[in-house]
Amino acid sequence: MTEGQDVAVLRHYLTGAREALLWKLDGLGERALRLPRTPTGTSLLGTILHCANVEIGYFGPTFGRAWPEPDHPALIPEDAYDADPQADWTVPADLPAAELIAFYGRVGAFADTALVELPLDAPGRVSWWPEDRAATTLQEIAVHVLCDLQRHAGQLDILREQVDGAAGLRPAMSNLPDDVDWPAYVDRLTGIAERFPA
Repeated sequence: MTEGQDVAVLRHYLTGAREALLWKLDGLGERALRLPRTPTGTSLLGTILHCANVEIGYFGPTFGRAWPEPDHPALIPEDAYDADPQADWTVPADLPAAELIAFYGRVGAFADTALVELPLDAPGRVSWWPEDRAATTLQEIAVHVLCDLQRHAGQLDILREQVDGAAGLRPAMSNLPDDVDWPAYVDRLTGIAERFPA
């Protein structure tokens, strides 16, 4: 493949990961989006804030690129993590979900611009990685971020299913089999699991 084809593939899968993350928010109100759903406080909307800041950091300062909205409330400054290591998971009450979602759309465009304007072997430096591996390339960062986004999309799959039963790959194609008696299926799996000691 040519570099242009490699870039197109990376952009395609990054876009798919972003879409997967965002559609898990569809139809939910502010409270449902912000409510912590795990013992460590993971929320649907907090995950979007985290992913937005991950992409800004990796596709911005890593390659000497400045995020164009330095005063936006969704941008978490690096020194905020000194006071709160979970700063990029905590959505401020005065930041509406719709604004954060729009912000994340702009973040995706910012990341894609790096992939269009820079070669995949463009050198970068990740300031928060250990010094012995801080040097990187745009290709490595794109793959790293893609893996991170897909990991979080999987988290949101589970969180959303627990909220209201909405499940699947994307709205138009769930990738789940039709006409399954899910309670019976879960009962069958539970029966198998209960054969083993706790």
